[in-house]
Amino acid sequence: MKIDKTSIGERIKMLRQAKNLTQEELATRAGLTKGFISQIERSYTSLSVESLIGILDALDEKPSTFFDGAFDEQIVFKLKDRVELEIDDVKAFQILVPAAQNRLMDPALLEMDAGEKTPEEAPHEGEEFGLVLSGSIELMLGGKVYKLKKGECFYFKSTRKHFIANRRKNKAFVLWASSPPTF
Repeated sequence: MKIDKTSIGERIKMLRQAKNLTQEELATRAGLTKGFISQIERSYTSLSVESLIGILDALDEKPSTFFDGAFDEQIVFKLKDRVELEIDDVKAFQILVPAAQNRLMDPALLEMDAGEKTPEEAPHEGEEFGLVLSGSIELMLGGKVYKLKKGECFYFKSTRKHFIANRRKNKAFVLWASSPPTF
């Protein structure tokens, strides 16, 4: 099996996120710096065997497990694989597939209480899709308001300012995907 530094960095990031550790927490546990962990995860540097063993110890991961099929394509993602992002004014925003920067889309689950809204996004490259799983939302796209309820979806090019709001009294859940990844 051929293993390159990109694969190692991605795998370390996935393991760190799965254990709900920040880069700083992992660095402290491994006796390294946060900057070095960041560089490894983004494949800006390679690491010594000693540093890799220290990181794996900090992650409670055996080297044999780390390399045993670790770079096969992951097909199924479990609840524990989700990565929680903190978004201002949004109850919960979970990335459903970690390491999406190496994929063509970035799926997320958005949970919004009454009155919450996502931050307004400036126009950017790509496309976005969303499916309202429960509740109802308003999509603001380029100054126009679109009302969606359970079972309805949206799809648009991300070339206009946009955000989602829950103007109702009930909680709303939205499956949201962007391509290329932007979350």
